[in-house]
Amino acid sequence: MSDDFVEILVTYDQIEAGMIKGLLESGGVPVVLRSSKVSPYPVNVGKIGEIKLLVRKSDREIAEKVMNGRVDSD
Repeated sequence: MSDDFVEILVTYDQIEAGMIKGLLESGGVPVVLRSSKVSPYPVNVGKIGEIKLLVRKSDREIAEKVMNGRVDSD
């Protein structure tokens, strides 16, 4: 992964990760999910269960505002 991306959230819940990804993308912020999970084995222990949400460095501030519900409506 390029150094142009930063981690904004780590979760262990696939549904939560998908919801936040959808929220950010609906606000125009591209999101990359990174996980070490192996799909046939639903293991959520330690680093294996982590799902990281990554955004471009240039989108970090707006992503954090969206996640905190602090986006100004235009």
